[in-house]
Amino acid sequence: MKIRLVTPAGPSDRNGNSITALRWARILVRLGHRVFVDASYRGEACDLLIALHARKSAPSIRLFNKQHPDLPLIVALTGTDLYRDLRTSAAARQSLDLATRIIVLQSQALAELPRRRRRKTRVIYQSASQVNGAPRRSDAFKVCVIGHLRAEKDPMRTAMAARLLPASSTLRIEHVGRPLNERSERQARAEMRRNPRYRWLGELPHWKTRRLLASSDLLSLTSRMEGSANVLSEAIASSVPVAASKIPGLIGTLGKNYPGYFTVGNTRALARLLRRAETDRRFYRALKSHCARLRPLVDPWREREAWKNLLSEIS
Repeated sequence: MKIRLVTPAGPSDRNGNSITALRWARILVRLGHRVFVDASYRGEACDLLIALHARKSAPSIRLFNKQHPDLPLIVALTGTDLYRDLRTSAAARQSLDLATRIIVLQSQALAELPRRRRRKTRVIYQSASQVNGAPRRSDAFKVCVIGHLRAEKDPMRTAMAARLLPASSTLRIEHVGRPLNERSERQARAEMRRNPRYRWLGELPHWKTRRLLASSDLLSLTSRMEGSANVLSEAIASSVPVAASKIPGLIGTLGKNYPGYFTVGNTRALARLLRRAETDRRFYRALKSHCARLRPLVDPWREREAWKNLLSEIS
C-alpha cells in the first residue's frame, strides 16, 4: 500500500508525536509498504491515511474522507486530543466518527471513549529498543527529566522537589527539553542558578537523549497529561525505573499497582519518592523489577505485529 502518515508538527520536529510517526513509518516500510510522512494531507494519492492527533489533524482527516470516502482512515489519539479535546472540540470528535480505526497508546485510554467508538479502537503500545548508557556513577543518584518545557509536562516539578531533599542527598537532575518560549527558558536558567542539583541541557538529538536516559538511575516523569509517553517505553527498554505522576496515560502502561507513583503536582510527595528511591535499596529494586516485567510490552516485535494485524483488518 501507499500510505500517508500525518503528524501536525511535522517529521523534523523532535516531539513525541514526530518520534512516534517516524517509528511507525519504519515499521510500515518493513512490512512492505511505501510511506510518506508530512505535517498535513493536501490531496496526494494514497491507499491509506494515518493521522496523529484528532484535533490538530482534523483538516487533513476531513479532506481525505471527502476525496476518498471508501478508503481506510486511521486516527491515532496521542495525548491532549484524548484527555482534553474530545470534551471540547467538535472537530476532534468528528475525526473519530470518520475513522475506520482508532489507535490509542495504552489500555486506560479506552475508558475515555464511548462504547460505540471502542469497537473500532485498537491499543498499540509504543515500543523501544534497548540502549546501553555510560556506567552509572557511584557518587551520585542521577535522575533524568525528558520533556519540552510546556505546561502539560509540569517540567520544573522535579527540580522543585529536589530543593526539599536533605544536604546528605547525592541526587542530581539532568533535564533535556526545548523551551517553547523565552519565559520557560528564563525559568530553567534561573533554576540552575539557585538549585545546584539541577542542570538543564536544552534540546539534544534523540540518540544522545537515549544514552543519557540509559545511564540514569531514575526517570522522573511528571506530566499532567499524556496519551502515553515514548520516554516511558524507552526507560522500560533500557531497565531504568520511573517516578511517575499518577495519571491514566501512564497507569495504562505501568499498571495500577506500580509502586513509583506520586500525586500530580505534589512536590512534597515527589520529593519523598525521589528520596526513597535514592536511599531504600529494596524499594529501588522493586521499581526496577516491576519495570523489567513490562519489557515485553514495549518490544518492537510486538508493535510491528500489532500494525500487521491492524492493516490486515482494513485491507
